Parts: sequence; structure tokens; C-alpha cells
Amino acid sequence: MDSFTNLLEGFATALTPTHLALAALGVLLGTAIGVLPGIGPAMAVALLLPVTYGLEPTGAFIMFAGIYYGGMFGGSTTSILLNTPGESAAVVAAIDGNPMARKGRGSQALAAAAIGHFVGGVIGTVLLVLLAPTVAEFAVDIGAPDFFAIMVLAFIAVTSVLGASRVRGFASLLIGLTIGLVGLDEMTGQQRLTFGSLHLADGIDVVVVAVALFAVGESLWVAAHLRRKPASAIPVGRAFLGREDFRRSWKPWLRGPVIGFPFGAIPAGGAEIPTFLSYVTEKRLSQHRDEFGKGAIEGVAGPEATASASAAGTLVSMLTLGLPTTAVAAVMLAAFQQYGIQPGPLLFERESALVWGLIASLFIGLCLLLVLNLPLAPVWAKLLRIPRPYLYAGILFFASVGAYAVNADVFDLLVMFVIGVLGFVMRRYGLPVLPAIIGVILGPAAEQQMRRALQLSDGSLTGLVNTPFSLVVYGIVVVLLLWPLIRRLFRKPSPQPERPKVDA
Repeated sequence: MDSFTNLLEGFATALTPTHLALAALGVLLGTAIGVLPGIGPAMAVALLLPVTYGLEPTGAFIMFAGIYYGGMFGGSTTSILLNTPGESAAVVAAIDGNPMARKGRGSQALAAAAIGHFVGGVIGTVLLVLLAPTVAEFAVDIGAPDFFAIMVLAFIAVTSVLGASRVRGFASLLIGLTIGLVGLDEMTGQQRLTFGSLHLADGIDVVVVAVALFAVGESLWVAAHLRRKPASAIPVGRAFLGREDFRRSWKPWLRGPVIGFPFGAIPAGGAEIPTFLSYVTEKRLSQHRDEFGKGAIEGVAGPEATASASAAGTLVSMLTLGLPTTAVAAVMLAAFQQYGIQPGPLLFERESALVWGLIASLFIGLCLLLVLNLPLAPVWAKLLRIPRPYLYAGILFFASVGAYAVNADVFDLLVMFVIGVLGFVMRRYGLPVLPAIIGVILGPAAEQQMRRALQLSDGSLTGLVNTPFSLVVYGIVVVLLLWPLIRRLFRKPSPQPERPKVDA
């Protein structure tokens, strides 16, 4: 009942004319940036983060809610019309969405994606309202060893799940942890990796790192692989669904959140796994299996609802524990820290109005997403025709303005381009970007919790594993690390084909 009362107060905060205008602006900006090729929601949020600096915190996060969902829908639009997913979670939408668009059913594919985002987001946000306060109450009682164990789990889960190679995942995490070490030691005041520069004494701002790795690194990567002939977008009319399409889509819309929300709420690396699971589930349950891969609307509706519910699920661990498990959540955590607010167990008590205003604005953002983006689908399709050189030159310009706006320091621009080149090298050698971002944000916090736990145990390593909760979490970490070996041991050997006998 308390959650319901708090949510009503959140709606009272979010439904003011100013906040409604900010939510609508966030949806439009998020979709406009997210729909551009190669740009996912994470880059959209990172690029637009400096835009919110002049706003008070509640207004800024209400705008972020719109940017978040607008960027997700924009990534799906690119995936369906251009066969170029803006993020890994939108890859599945291209499997059936792009064939639908090539058959002249792009409007139906976009409508299925938009309504799927709405349904999945609403169900996921309702579950967020029900679960987040309970998780926060539980988290208040856990100590430094438990928090450190959870952060180790987040590190391992993100590096193990993402990318083709665990070694590359851990290499990316190590890069992020190293960048997070730059600056003064909080406990001793000793300089670390500053190379005698006073500019680095305060550390490297997370916003600069996020913009550099996402925007600058991606722009350099695309410029290095720029095709002379740009990919052509498929023209599309106003998004709508017929009765038959609706009949085939409503069950996948409802099944998606059941798969997506749990994966988002636990540190399991985001929406990549649940969207693929949703696609496989819909293919297995569908009466039109032969259409999958050739333009089945269920293959768009289910995964998109799953991705949206997973996005709401990631906010559970981000708001209650301060653990970002996706790139967008990592950038949003950076935004909280920019305002001097630290997400965690006490956030619901100390910043109750802001948190419930943000959650209420998620509902409002989803409604605006549906109302604004269904009629504007042809406009977003036209944005896909912008020549790539102009597009990425504009991205670099906005990235530079955003990095400079953080501290109004030219040195931040130099740091941004150096880290941007690092992001390009990471893409060149197949290192995922997300573990690096997670390392930069969670690294200092994990170090602090580890040192607190060791201080409480007089330097004994047993202080890290002296609670039942931490032992359970480390057990999950061990299972994640050993899972490939366990799977190999229990996999049934494939029967060898008999060789034909050769007569002597």
C-alpha cells in the first residue's frame, strides 16, 4: 500500500506541465538520436547527458526516462528498416523485422515493436514498483563483505555473458578498473596514475569516459569501415496493426516480460540473452514456424516486449543496490553521481520524491512513446538517409560539447579523444565496451567496500567471506566461471557415424 501511495505522489510530481514537456522532449530526442545507424540507447543517453545539466535532478531524470525508452525504440527502428541494430538487444528484431519491411510490411513491424515496448515496459515497471522497495529494505541490512561480493558478481556476470571470449571480457574490465584508479586515493590521499598532472588528481569523469568509449570510439570505427555506398532505408508509412497481426502479437507481448524482467533484475548482462530466449520460445509456440526468419510478426513482438521489460528490471538493481548491469544503466548511474546522489538501499528514504517521480515518469514516457512514435514512424525513417560522414561528424561535435560541458576544461576534451582512440582499438580487437564502463563506475566503490571489510577483520581475508549471503554470492560466481566446463562434462557425446567396411 505504501508503494501505491508513493507512486501516486510520484505521478503528482511527474504530471506537472514542465515535467510532462521534459518527458515528451526526452522521448523525441531519444528516438531521434537512437534511430541513427550504429547508435544505441546507451550512446543516445551519453550524448544527451550534458543537456540535462541545467535542470534540477527530478526534471533531469524524468527527461532521462523519455530518452531511455525513446532510444530503445529508435534502435529497433534502425534494426527493422536498415538491418543495422543500434544495440545488441535489437539484433533479434532484425531477424524477422527486416524481412517484413522488405515485403512492404515495415509499418506493421514498427507497430508491433512500439506496442511491444509499451506492454513490456508497463508490466516491467509495475514489477519494479512492487519489488524495488522490498529489495531496498533487504539491502539496508547487508554489510561491506556482501556489497563487495555483489559487485564481484556484477563484474563476472557482465564479462562472462557478453562477447564471444571471456578473456576479452576480462581484458575490457581490467581497462575500466585501471581508468577508475586514476586520481587520489580516498582513504590515504595518495596520487595514483596521475603522472604528476593536477588535472587528473580528481580522477577522470565517468561521463567523459562513457561519451569517449561509446560515441568517439564508435565514430572512429565506422569512419574506418565507411562504405562508399550508404545502406538504403526501406520507406515506411504510418505504423498500424490489422486484426490478424494483433491476434498473433498479443500473446508474445504478454510472454515477453515474464522472460525479460527476471534477467534484467539480476546481474546477467542485460537484454541479449532474454531476447534470444523469447525468440526461440515464440518460434516453438507459434503455429507459423515456417515464417520465422522470413517475416513472422511474433519474432518482432515477443523480443521487443522482452527487451523493454528487461530495461525496467535493470533499474531494480541500479536503484536499490547501485549496480548497473547494462550500458544505459551505467550512464544513468553516472548521471545520479553527477548530481551528488548515490543509488543504493537508502535512496528510497533520502530521495523518495525523486525516485518515485522517476518511476512514475517511466509510465508517462511509455505512453508518450506510443502516442508520438506511431504517427512519426515515416519521419524517423527519413533520418536514416543522412549520409554517414555528416552523421558521425555531428556525433563527434556533440560528444566534444558534452565532454567540455562537464567541467568546462579543455583537458577533458584531450582525455576524451585519447579514451576514444582506446575505444576504437577495443572494437578492432573485439573487446566489449560495457565491462570497461562497469569497471570505471563500480571499481572505486568495490575497492572501498573491500577495504572496509578488511579493516573490520583486521586485514584477514576471511572478512570477505564471513557472512552467509557473501558465501552464496561467491558460490554463484564460481558456477558462472566454471559453467563452460560443467556444460562440457554433462553434454552427451554425439554418436559417431559408422564407417563403411572396406573389403580387402
